[in-house]
Amino acid sequence: MSASVIIFYILSAIVLGSGILAVTNSKIFRAAVFLLFSLMGVAGLYFYLNNNFIAAVQMVVYVGGIVVLIIFSIFLTQASGSDMAKPNMGRAFFSALSVIIGLMFTLLFIGEQKFISTTNPSIEPEVKNIGRQMLSTTEHGFVLPFELVSMLLLAAMIGCIVIAIKRPITHLKEN
Repeated sequence: MSASVIIFYILSAIVLGSGILAVTNSKIFRAAVFLLFSLMGVAGLYFYLNNNFIAAVQMVVYVGGIVVLIIFSIFLTQASGSDMAKPNMGRAFFSALSVIIGLMFTLLFIGEQKFISTTNPSIEPEVKNIGRQMLSTTEHGFVLPFELVSMLLLAAMIGCIVIAIKRPITHLKEN
């Protein structure tokens, strides 16, 4: 087994392990920290694939933007140290069912996919070329996904502001 394969398995274990811990943890701050590690592992996979620009975007947008906003909003809430409510059994069952169905569809579609190589020359991965490609409105431009990422960041900021609004906590008060 080569070092390259070992690095891939380590990064994959970090992504999957941190993702599972982020979803199953009952402490909201710990869940956000595990989400941070999972997204950093995804950026590590991009670096492993030698796609440095996408890895940098992953670090800036998701790790540096969304997770930091989530952590700040957790700190600004009154119940940042309390446990999250346990999900009811119906939600847990349907969540597990949706994961199983999603895995089945993924395996089904990947098994039927025919990957065809192309003879078209690739674009040199320079910042100038990537910027032209991202902001181009031609057939192969990425201006729409670029705008969707900005909408995602705006939605994350609004969500964090809504979470951070001080509300009286009635479920922690003892009668």
